[in-house]
Amino acid sequence: MTSHPESDRLASSDRFIDRHLGKPAAHTAGMLSTVKATSLDALIGETIPQAIRFTGKFDLAPARTEREVLEDLRGLAAMNEVRRSYLGLGYSGTITPPVVMRNILENPGWYTQYTPYQAEIAQGRLEALLNFQTMVLDLTGMEVANSSLLDEATAAAEAMTLCKRHLERRPNANTFFVASHCHPQTIDVVKTRAEPLGLKVVVGDAATATFGDDVFGALIQYPTTDGALVDWSAFSKKVHDAGALLCVATDLLALTILKPPSTFGADIVVGNSQRFGVPLFYGGPHAGFMAGKLGFERKMPGRIVGVSKDSNGNPALRLALQTREQHIRRDRATSNICTAQVLLAVTASMYAVYHGPEGLKNIGLRVHRATRVLAENLVQLGCKLAHATFFDTIRVTPPAGKADAILAALDAKKINVRRFDNGDFGIALDETVTVCDLLDLHEAFGGKAGAFAPEAAAAKVEGPPAAFARSGEILTHPVFRRFHTEHELLRYMKRLESRDLSLTTSMISLGSCTMKLNATAEMAPVSFPGFANMHPFVPVAQANGYGEMIRRLEGWLCQVTGFAACSMQPNAGSQGEYAGLLAIRGYHHARGDMKRDVCLIPTSAHGTNPASAALAGMRIVAVACDDKGNIDVADLRAKAAAHKDTLSCIMVTYPSTHGVFEESIKDICKIVHDHGGQVYLDGANMNAMVGLCRPGDIGGDVCHLNLHKTFCIPHGGGGPGMGPICVAAHLAPYLPAHPVVSTGRSIVGAVSAAPWGSPGILPIPYAYIAMMGAEGLAHATKTAILNANYVATRLDAHYPVLYRGTHGRIAHECIVDLRDITKKAGIEIDDVAKRLMDYGFHAPTMSFPVPGTLMIEPTESESLAELDRFCDAMIAIREEIREVETGKADKTSNVLKGAPHTAQVVVSDAWDRKYSREKAAFPAPWTKEHKFWPHVGRVDNVYGDRNLCCTWSPEMTEREEYLGA
Repeated sequence: MTSHPESDRLASSDRFIDRHLGKPAAHTAGMLSTVKATSLDALIGETIPQAIRFTGKFDLAPARTEREVLEDLRGLAAMNEVRRSYLGLGYSGTITPPVVMRNILENPGWYTQYTPYQAEIAQGRLEALLNFQTMVLDLTGMEVANSSLLDEATAAAEAMTLCKRHLERRPNANTFFVASHCHPQTIDVVKTRAEPLGLKVVVGDAATATFGDDVFGALIQYPTTDGALVDWSAFSKKVHDAGALLCVATDLLALTILKPPSTFGADIVVGNSQRFGVPLFYGGPHAGFMAGKLGFERKMPGRIVGVSKDSNGNPALRLALQTREQHIRRDRATSNICTAQVLLAVTASMYAVYHGPEGLKNIGLRVHRATRVLAENLVQLGCKLAHATFFDTIRVTPPAGKADAILAALDAKKINVRRFDNGDFGIALDETVTVCDLLDLHEAFGGKAGAFAPEAAAAKVEGPPAAFARSGEILTHPVFRRFHTEHELLRYMKRLESRDLSLTTSMISLGSCTMKLNATAEMAPVSFPGFANMHPFVPVAQANGYGEMIRRLEGWLCQVTGFAACSMQPNAGSQGEYAGLLAIRGYHHARGDMKRDVCLIPTSAHGTNPASAALAGMRIVAVACDDKGNIDVADLRAKAAAHKDTLSCIMVTYPSTHGVFEESIKDICKIVHDHGGQVYLDGANMNAMVGLCRPGDIGGDVCHLNLHKTFCIPHGGGGPGMGPICVAAHLAPYLPAHPVVSTGRSIVGAVSAAPWGSPGILPIPYAYIAMMGAEGLAHATKTAILNANYVATRLDAHYPVLYRGTHGRIAHECIVDLRDITKKAGIEIDDVAKRLMDYGFHAPTMSFPVPGTLMIEPTESESLAELDRFCDAMIAIREEIREVETGKADKTSNVLKGAPHTAQVVVSDAWDRKYSREKAAFPAPWTKEHKFWPHVGRVDNVYGDRNLCCTWSPEMTEREEYLGA
């Protein structure tokens, strides 16, 4: 449908921009008066340097209504031909329980939460992630697991580098062996990751491989990519005898009935939890996993949920060992992972909770039986099996001269199977397979109708061969044995949801994280079957809808950034940084500049910047910032000159992490270019630029975009995300390739398992941009800047704003300084963060980029009433601090040190605190109307680290009495 401009008198009732911004003219005028700006355009003129202002126009259709965009996306979804895809390669059809689909994946109470750094108001999500870790540990037989990674291929690459750093005593061992039977995308991502680090990847036959002192690790697939079950005990011994570590990529559903990797000596186990109820989504988002033996926990990438206790002695969950997170390690990082796939890990864990151990085993046995029955039938039809033992995947050689006829029959029945280079067929069955599907496969391979009875054949099939069969129980914890009816699971999920503060409760003012509205109209298309049920490796002609959506979205993003080409493959912001740096590296190498490996990074940069640069094989040189928070241009010029022969690039966040538009940005870009380097503009703060200025015009060569920030993909409680990169024309040839589906590139290898990363969530930014239009996007940016300046103005008298631009303005976020407060009153930023919970708010970003400060970002989508409510809370807390400063409140027994206050504490018979219960629990009028109660008191981080437990503990089980059978 074509949209046309409408007069206000005929404006549609579902015009999206009114819903996204929702500020009457009177509110805007009042806010402008507060910040002392004559108009919104005048405020922008005082905020963004005129020299970088964008004066052109985007080639975007006029803003469309919610209804129009939903119709457009339905049409695109319908262009995708959803066939029965038995392609395997690590992706399987699955049945998402409707109760999980509607109440987790489609529920803003779950998808609008922030990363669980404030553990006291994230206990529900942390418990769901603890379930995920427990599930992974039970099924793999390992001892420590993280709470998810981006996908299986990147998890395997992380396993490789984990092996390398774990064997620090063998610095000269630089070879990693990868079995040729691993999934091709996994092999490619491992190769991509290894090359900049100077690691050698050898791909070969595991059966004949030999290992010397140069090998530090090996990776195998169990079952193999073409389905074989192999006893890896002898191979494991060979690896360990060489002093190396064994990594195993595996399938969780297979492990419900097969021996776990721990039984044959695995050190690290990785995989993908997608087939536990997470739709295919054309490749993502999905939750990868990593598990290992004890001893890896302090070096393992990603996040680990651990059991600790709160200030009242009750069990409490938190993210454990935070100092091991790689983005905190900066240039010493060995991974750039700073996120997870929380929403998808929660979905997978709830699938396991719902089905329970017996249900999961039954699903695994059913899939295995169906595969055995099909295999025996195809042998009767003249096919040959490549492997005698398998779980759900068979590789068959068709009868001579029959391949073309079989392909034509499969095509007629709308069935996809895998084709191997030698002409073999690969067929991977899954949970969705029915008797009718088996009959169709029988007929496609030349069988006669009525000559095959799958049910009768299945009656004769037991489990897998004894040599591979799992013994003992799985998932023994009560949480997996209690909630097997829908109403019980629904109550459990709602109970956990109530323990988490999300955007359904209040604004989340995290600086640099952009927690804006994730509109229902943007979210709904994600579940459309045409988007949700597509295997990532189907022929591209079957994914025309995805192809068209991706082409349009890439074009829009190129316009917004001012660049020539875009890649959607990076499935996180950190992966976007990495892919962008690889593009720069590839460009230099193609020109013969092999020595250009220095990356200049300001000291104010996000921690992922130096971590990504280290991963890309670059040497990091820090650039100082001046007293106003700007890049020290003199220091930059000196360091660029000192490294003129080896300078690769600069990574600079714009507007800066300090929340200002630096006037010298064009000079910064010119200095780097003059010395032979490229300019990487970190797009983390792109929501302050869209429609007003463009990285490509400023002088950037590459920019990654956090679609989960600027373009409305929800944070998901710590994932999913998307971090596509846009590049100038000269870098376009160095965008990521893919070994299975062509991306049009071939020089730089894959950085993610799927060719377009996590395309299942691309309908969200597509809908956002289409519903906003060019003018709406620019107005959203202006409103974000107005909101930030309004908050800064209201708070400045109470908490000084640390950095401002040339004209006294801030960009989209502000940093307020609490260091003097701490010095005078002994109140730490952590105390303020926990006290905000009592007011019903999540804390702003703490101590980044400056220790002892809070970074606040209100975003454009918050109303004036909500902005005022947050400011009122912050000002009220300042008054509570003054009570401590003046001696009116006790320095140790006060509402800040005692925060957060749980309902259990407030109603307890014992109350020995030197302030009232009402002041503790109901500090503001709105808390009496609607109260969000933190589920636990302040969590003891030190105790949790000293007593690491990343699975259900006896103490947790005892407290959660509702888990009892």
